[in-house]
Amino acid sequence: MIGAVTVELTGITGPASFARVGDALAALWAAMRVLALDESTHRAYEYFLTRPDAVERATEFLERDGGLTLTFEVAGRVHLLRMHPTAGG
Repeated sequence: MIGAVTVELTGITGPASFARVGDALAALWAAMRVLALDESTHRAYEYFLTRPDAVERATEFLERDGGLTLTFEVAGRVHLLRMHPTAGG
């Protein structure tokens, strides 16, 4: 069972911890939806972070792989979306 998680958008936001995966996904989408992403990237992240089973899917990655790292580009620079269980959480 995944408890608290820490998320970060490298070069955009610092690490932030959340008690629940759903809260972390909502915060990630709130930060990402205002970025200058191309349309297909915007739609892909919107789908991944807000779909009805987003919490279950993210939890699967966290349990199976110990974390989740996805890449995206803003203004020609590559950034990472990182999510991992919070130590001691």
